[in-house]
Amino acid sequence: MESDSLTSRFTIGQEIATFLVSCGLVPKVWEESLRASNVESFTVNESEDVAYVTFPSFQRLEDFIVNDNKCGEGNIQTDHGVFSGCLNGNDEKPALIHPGALTLFLHIMEKTDFQAKLQVYTDSKQKKLKPIIFVGHSLGGAVATLATLWVLGKRLRQSSPFCITFGCPLVGDERLVEAVGRENWGGNFCHVVSKHDIVPRMLLAPFESIANPFTTVFGYWQGKNVPDSLIQDASRTLLNHVLVSPSSPYRPFGTYMFCSSNGAACIENAQTVLEMLHLTMQSQHTSFEEIAQACILEHIRYDSVLEEGRQNSIRGIRIAKSNSESSYEIGISSQLEAIGVGAQNDHAQSALLKAGELENEYNENVETLAIKLSVRQSSMAELEWYKERCEKEDGSTYYDSFKKQDMKDIHANLVKVKLAEFWDEIMEKWGGHELPSDFQSQNKWINAGNTYRRLVEPLDIAHYYLTTKTNKSYFSDGRPNRHKVLQEWMEAKEKTRSSRRQRTRTKPASLTENSCFWASVEEAVKDLNNLNNGQIQKLQSLEKFERDVTTMVNALSIASDVFLEGSSFMMWWEDWKEYNQKQSPGWRSSLYEIMENESWKG
Repeated sequence: MESDSLTSRFTIGQEIATFLVSCGLVPKVWEESLRASNVESFTVNESEDVAYVTFPSFQRLEDFIVNDNKCGEGNIQTDHGVFSGCLNGNDEKPALIHPGALTLFLHIMEKTDFQAKLQVYTDSKQKKLKPIIFVGHSLGGAVATLATLWVLGKRLRQSSPFCITFGCPLVGDERLVEAVGRENWGGNFCHVVSKHDIVPRMLLAPFESIANPFTTVFGYWQGKNVPDSLIQDASRTLLNHVLVSPSSPYRPFGTYMFCSSNGAACIENAQTVLEMLHLTMQSQHTSFEEIAQACILEHIRYDSVLEEGRQNSIRGIRIAKSNSESSYEIGISSQLEAIGVGAQNDHAQSALLKAGELENEYNENVETLAIKLSVRQSSMAELEWYKERCEKEDGSTYYDSFKKQDMKDIHANLVKVKLAEFWDEIMEKWGGHELPSDFQSQNKWINAGNTYRRLVEPLDIAHYYLTTKTNKSYFSDGRPNRHKVLQEWMEAKEKTRSSRRQRTRTKPASLTENSCFWASVEEAVKDLNNLNNGQIQKLQSLEKFERDVTTMVNALSIASDVFLEGSSFMMWWEDWKEYNQKQSPGWRSSLYEIMENESWKG
């Protein structure tokens, strides 16, 4: 049965491309790129309440050429500390980017007034901020991409930059793709790629193999007098290495608008874009020599490519062969004709079909999990009722009650296990790349995971300290991965909200925000016992714990059940107070005042 969502997915890509070309935005941006072609660093041009920040195409090639390793990739987190720490892969390791592109960007950041001029468009004190479009052709596109990532990483709520590049080389690896997807920044990038332009594909080959021929071709683009024979040899070498290249670490991200004389189509799926970068360079009807020549010429002729594409997009695409009555398959064929691959290209057909099926699978997985989440809400309600029952009937925290394991606690444990199975399933699908890349930043799942973690993790902590036979801590030995991941998701989301005004709490949290609080209490109890047995080095960690609790109380982020008489925390507090008063009869502290005055009640 045909999926309507898939059909719309593959028709809208062509519609978006037609709109972008026909509405004048992309041609306008190309003109901005041409105007900046001879400047040394960048230009800022305001037009119709939009600020166009444009980087030159053919400057400082010597900074872009890298000879350090085979593919020329380097760590994005340099000593310069320019980029946000969020540019990590899902494995928490920093993204890798092309160090030549980074050098070009850092030169502009450090040697020009770029940051000062951008301040005008990103300062929240400005009454009316203009939208920013970063523009770049060729190497300037790589700089524009990094500039956009830099502004996005600053998380300025009032500024959401857009980046349009032409013939831009790839800049980062899979981890950068993951970071952009996780932060939901893909929609901020539109990369325009002509059918045969070599530059967007050149880093698919080892950099060491294309550096010399690229330098030759670059001189031609700069207007230098380079013999035709050298240009032809260089273009053949580049094309050969790209077409037969082994695995490359570089990957595309954002929206790619593939253009040909037939029209244009937009593709977002990174793997599909990668395949199309290869497939659009090949043709059964075009000789190797013709492609080799086109891959050099098309890089500097985006004006004619865009105009031909605009005219043919308006006329409509004639599909060479389509025996299908499926609007889904016709939509795919139409896109393939638009980008010049041809509707009969089986590899291209397969790539688009696979991308559509994968997108549909993502959506189905999320829908299934959403249904299961609604079912699990009853389990969450049971644990909330259990928490209230422990407080009202037993005068005890549910944390302390759970360690006793009577009948109601055993039932709570069964509920806890069901919830763990559900969230472990989510972790498994996330780790297996079976969910959308922005899943972990969606408010629905952030909020649900946060509530689950704060309600249930105290029970996992209680179970750990009830059953463990070692002297290890929950932090190092017992914390389930699901809690770690959910906390990471929440903290990453909080960073995106950091520039927004946060509401100040007016009453204590119903659930202690630090879901590991009770593990800290258990460790503080052990430290105090060790301190009383002469391990004076434990004093520092105990004083830190007291300061942390004071901060939590002042921020109203600690729940009132913590202070129930006889709770593990209150027992620790009485022992800690006694220890300090023995050492110094007049001992007082901020937490002492809070506890004596019961100001923890808010």
